[in-house]
Amino acid sequence: MRAPRGELRVGLGHKDPGIRAQGRSSINIFPDDRSVDNARLSGRMPGMDLSFSAEDETFRREVRTFLSEALPDGLRAKAEIDAPFAMEDVMQWHRILFSRKWAAPGWPAEFGGPGLSPTQRFILTEELELAGTPQLSPFGLVMVGPAIMQFGTPQQQQRFLPKILSGEEVWCQGYSEPGAGSDLASLQCKAEDDGDSFIVNGQKTWTTYAQYADWIFCLVRTNGKVKKQAGITFLLIDMKSPGVEARPMLTIGEQPAFCDTFFDNVRVPKENVVGKIDAGWTVAKALLGHERTLLAMVGLSQRLLRRIKRIAAETTVGGKSMLEHGAWRGKIARLEIELEALKMTNYRVLAGAQLGHAPGPESSILKLRGTEINQRMYELAMEIMGHDALSWYAADGVVPAAEQGIAPQFCYARANTIFGGSNEIQKNIIAKWILGLPSGK
Repeated sequence: MRAPRGELRVGLGHKDPGIRAQGRSSINIFPDDRSVDNARLSGRMPGMDLSFSAEDETFRREVRTFLSEALPDGLRAKAEIDAPFAMEDVMQWHRILFSRKWAAPGWPAEFGGPGLSPTQRFILTEELELAGTPQLSPFGLVMVGPAIMQFGTPQQQQRFLPKILSGEEVWCQGYSEPGAGSDLASLQCKAEDDGDSFIVNGQKTWTTYAQYADWIFCLVRTNGKVKKQAGITFLLIDMKSPGVEARPMLTIGEQPAFCDTFFDNVRVPKENVVGKIDAGWTVAKALLGHERTLLAMVGLSQRLLRRIKRIAAETTVGGKSMLEHGAWRGKIARLEIELEALKMTNYRVLAGAQLGHAPGPESSILKLRGTEINQRMYELAMEIMGHDALSWYAADGVVPAAEQGIAPQFCYARANTIFGGSNEIQKNIIAKWILGLPSGK
């Protein structure tokens, strides 16, 4: 029996009220129904139904056809070897997806989005990742855009959303500071009241691709006399404003991906406050939930797993390919099993989205496990490559095509468990809000 149109049934049988998306109950990542445990112990446990509806399978074929026809040859060539995409590549692909109304799969139709169901959004994102297409900058489309929809004024929505959607204006995120990373509420970048404006002074760090951004959304301190979370405001700042400077830095993957961003007496009109003054922490928490669901990286890791198998098949040890050695097959299989488990958890969150639930603490599970699995896959790829792992972006023929770029991508992936809230912080969230453990003193 298939799920109703636009829905994916993800549950332990048809009577599990905890995780089945049928519109009657809330999502529950850890169902506590004793009947489920009893059924499992007695051997009467029904199997999972993970089938997509016929309409959704048709949509998947539509996406694949689009990718086969619309992805330019230059981008396809880079995708085949997972080479890094330049900013102009990303924006070229943004414009192509925008022309198909797929640049922002999660946006509702009233704001120019495609109005896709949660399952269709999942399918589109998965197929884009599996195809290795350039990842669009999430800071406008996935972060500040939805925040403006939820907390912004009609004037802000009219001013910013259309240009975010079209790619006319590029955004970056101003959260972390040299002394406030995982402990974000300790931020010190100040915005002082000056009539109808704020005067902003301070520094943000790890500002991804700020050198290309037109705007930055920032958390700034507007009140130092209250609890630290209560004195923060969510502020939109034009990167062309006098006093704003972005200084790129090279990552160990040799990409200028991050910047230090400085604000020296930058005047920002108060009309650029999203939500209420001193209430920016509420906006920030909502935004981070959406960011962490992106970091499961299931499609990216599935693609990487295929690449690892190809490298292992093309690498010989003792006259046999590495896939013929049980020890290496076991290492690959263990990661594939863990990735499949992550995929099932992703489906459960998807089931909650079908019922209209916003991302909750379960997004921390996706971020935690997704980034760990992705890092371990790159580690295994490096191990299989042996001395070829010492190569960087080598000239054609130096290493097999499947191995090109693995080393710098391995290095860049070290940041996965830090950005979006470090994995240590995610464990605290899981312990407190999902497992119900007491906070440490």
